[in-house]
Amino acid sequence: MNFYSRKWVRPEDLNANGTLFGGSLLRWIDEEAAIYAIVQLGNHRVVTKFISEVNFEASARQGDLIEMGLVATRFGRTSLTMRAEVRNMITRKTILTIERMVFVNLGEDGAPAPHGYSTITYERDRMPTIQPATE
Repeated sequence: MNFYSRKWVRPEDLNANGTLFGGSLLRWIDEEAAIYAIVQLGNHRVVTKFISEVNFEASARQGDLIEMGLVATRFGRTSLTMRAEVRNMITRKTILTIERMVFVNLGEDGAPAPHGYSTITYERDRMPTIQPATE
């Protein structure tokens, strides 16, 4: 598993107990996973379909640095399944694990579409080159 993305826990990310708010962390990991799916599937049209049990193991406090890691575990015909882990760079503790996050590749019509991949890429060769049209 590679840990590429890092976040700095700031005051606006805290809950009433003064620790990292789980909702903020889930937003960050969902965004990171979507970006990972875009790179792996070569399509900017991906959506979150499923997130398995979220296991919060530790927390983070203001000023801590966290890092998020993802790895593809399965390529379906129209989907990508991955595993996620978030860890505290200061305390070295695992903050969160998610065993399964499933993203679906969509066609221009918004329906699930085959992506044609079966292996992980570590390059940016699958990055979409055409930007979505803005209205």
